Amino acid sequence: MATVLSLRDLERLSGVHPDLVRVVRRCAATAKAPPFTVVQGLRTAAQQAHYIAIGASWTQKSRHLTGHAVDIAPLIDQDGDGDLDVSWHWPHFYPLADAMFAAAAQENVPVEWGGNWLAGKKDGPHWQLPWSAYPA
Repeated sequence: MATVLSLRDLERLSGVHPDLVRVVRRCAATAKAPPFTVVQGLRTAAQQAHYIAIGASWTQKSRHLTGHAVDIAPLIDQDGDGDLDVSWHWPHFYPLADAMFAAAAQENVPVEWGGNWLAGKKDGPHWQLPWSAYPA
């Protein structure tokens, strides 16, 4: 099932590196990708400081600050009413991760997923372009 990116999703991709935007768009167009939404792309330093203060992030060196990261989340019909809602449950992120990695390979763009980070620091929605290939 392909995802139709909403106007809000596209606005949230504003300021994100074009290569990462291509990957997100390719993922959305892929029939095997579960529906998803763009949660956030580019952040200000003030937004990042707020996320650190509330424990939602742990670094001032976030790739969101330079447009090299995006957060996406799966949309799931959680209550059977046909409406899709954002899911924060880990099992729902894995099919989305598979689709994002496949889209990145098709676009020949290296990506890193926060779900592959060290235990305790995992970040399921987070996708970024690697520092080694995309220095700030």
